Amino acid sequence: MIQDLLDEGDRRMNKAVDVLVQDLTSVRTGRASTALIDSVPVEYYGTPTPLNQIASITVVDARSLLITPYDRSAMPEIDKAIRKADLGLNPSSDGTAMRIIVPSLTEDRRRDMVKVVHKKLEEHKVAVRNVRREVQDKLKAMEKEKTASTDEVRRASERLQKITDHAIAEMDTLGSAKESEVMAV
Repeated sequence: MIQDLLDEGDRRMNKAVDVLVQDLTSVRTGRASTALIDSVPVEYYGTPTPLNQIASITVVDARSLLITPYDRSAMPEIDKAIRKADLGLNPSSDGTAMRIIVPSLTEDRRRDMVKVVHKKLEEHKVAVRNVRREVQDKLKAMEKEKTASTDEVRRASERLQKITDHAIAEMDTLGSAKESEVMAV
């Protein structure tokens, strides 16, 4: 029972790390990347749909993206969604496709992006800590109900803390790497 709780906590913490990786890919650096706009929600026939499901997105070169919608009638909605996403990107359309030139980041904008990275990092660390707290509460409840001894709960708490520390350290490493990527000129 205790091992199941620890495994569940570990699985949920790893999921938080995976979600952080996805969130960090959407943070803009000086280079063009399809991850910047992949998940931008586009209002498509009344339903918010991720951009990558209604259009092909390709990196033309280090500073530009090409969006080719599967349905040309969606072009105005795609344009509106990209502008609304507040990524600092301005798409230009030629009728069949849309080009986005990714401007280089100024020093101030880079600092702002680093703040965004830190904010996302902290949100996900809080998620990991919440998982730890929930598992810890369940362990204490097991001790109170006499389904686990005090020693078992103490050992499980120590293992839970090691799992938590590992997840937080992994997040810190990811955050540092992204920060370096954003600050690189």
